[in-house]
Amino acid sequence: MPIAYWCILIAGLLPVLTIAVAKYGKRDFDNAEPRAWLDKQSGLRRRADYAHRNHFEAFPFFAAAVLTAQQLGVTQSTINNLALLFIAARLLYTFLYLSNRPSLRSLSWIVGYGAVVALFIMAANHA
Repeated sequence: MPIAYWCILIAGLLPVLTIAVAKYGKRDFDNAEPRAWLDKQSGLRRRADYAHRNHFEAFPFFAAAVLTAQQLGVTQSTINNLALLFIAARLLYTFLYLSNRPSLRSLSWIVGYGAVVALFIMAANHA
């Protein structure tokens, strides 16, 4: 299986990682209304929840880009490299979000987003 497909799996698991950080160790977590509980959190827990939400937002665009590039015949090594760049940027994004570094976080978000756009551009050039 291509590395890029493994990257889709990793991207799909990133929301689980960040929500675990948001919920870990809090005895008052309310599984009946988790979103209401999360909205009351602050600091690291709130940032982890926001990162969780952003990972869900980024996932479809990334997965579609990988699959589109694959379908339209972009070189597999190019797809793999851009997918790895996206994952690296998202991991850095998560670290920067959790450590409360908004400017650098935005920069890493742009790099990840750029990797996805590049996949679509490469696919368009092969269509």
